[in-house]
Amino acid sequence: MNVLIIHAHPEPNSFNGALTRHSVHVLEEQGHIIQVSDLYAMGWDPVSSRKNFTTTKDSTFFKPQAEETYAAEHDGFAPDVKAEMNKVLWCDYLIFQFPLWWFSIPAILKGWVDRVFAMGFAYGGGRIYETGVFRGKRAMLSLTTGGPEEMYQPGGRHGDINMLLYHIQHGMLYFVGMDVLPPFVAYGPTRASEEKRREYLDGYAQRLLALETTPPVRFS
Repeated sequence: MNVLIIHAHPEPNSFNGALTRHSVHVLEEQGHIIQVSDLYAMGWDPVSSRKNFTTTKDSTFFKPQAEETYAAEHDGFAPDVKAEMNKVLWCDYLIFQFPLWWFSIPAILKGWVDRVFAMGFAYGGGRIYETGVFRGKRAMLSLTTGGPEEMYQPGGRHGDINMLLYHIQHGMLYFVGMDVLPPFVAYGPTRASEEKRREYLDGYAQRLLALETTPPVRFS
């Protein structure tokens, strides 16, 4: 299978970096083909503007969705955007690897979604959710938190982790038709022992080996 990892952490030696490297090793050992978009290393620009396009529908008023639809019809996406779009088309599995910052994804990853999941390419014309463009593809979040696990439980200080991730899993990945697998969460790795970090890596390996058999999250 083809796996695309969108990696969003500025420090290569972070635990997010370790998780991405470990995932590449585990999956390649199983004969899968991996591509990694390391957004910080790429210098990915998260800001949507006319630079997303090589075409122009209306030069007097910038409406992103209208320009996206026009670009989709006229092969008018900028090379950096088109390259990421081609990776999404290529992959069977999409993994977002990121630290949970302010209860969400880092801005650079949100900017990847803003620019790559363009109207006319990733959705539109009624093609959303169960009729979405990317039906048949699977997606998963792999992330780290700053706080310990008990803070992200129902009734915990930070709230239920599944509710915090809902806007990403439902509003970005399921919205475009992907089956979303339960997230993998490494809680507070910066304060964890080496033994606990190894447990997280081993646990992630088991999740990766079960990508094809893990039941997806059910959304209403």
